[in-house]
Amino acid sequence: MKKIIPFIIILILIASCKSYNTNPVIDNDNKHSLVLSDTVSISSDENDYEIIIIEPGFNSWLLSTARPEGYHSQQWLESRNAILVQAWNQRNLQPQTYDPNLYEVRIDYDTRTDYGYEVNYKLYNYFLYFQLTYNQRLSSFTPRI
Repeated sequence: MKKIIPFIIILILIASCKSYNTNPVIDNDNKHSLVLSDTVSISSDENDYEIIIIEPGFNSWLLSTARPEGYHSQQWLESRNAILVQAWNQRNLQPQTYDPNLYEVRIDYDTRTDYGYEVNYKLYNYFLYFQLTYNQRLSSFTPRI
């Protein structure tokens, strides 16, 4: 009996090992098939600023639905981002009023800093995606594409 127990443990360990699909498929029509680790890292070559967005479906939404780069000017994006970041941070500070699972982290965005076009473009589009996906309204502007 003592010889069978280690054999059974080894057999269970071998049986529990299985291969996992490392190339998941994203199907925008099926929300349950979105990759949970959909991460977008945004950095500017011109400066040392970077933002990391970890949001299921955002990357595919950005590529398929968002307005193309260059549609809005950097100044326009910066002015909208300033308003949206302020609203986001106010909600982050009020977890008893707003869902703390939606507003988990504070966004450190300085309006006097030039983050570059790409950072502002993707940050603005994340706010659009967030508002449309979670039915939130961060400002008086209606989120639309």
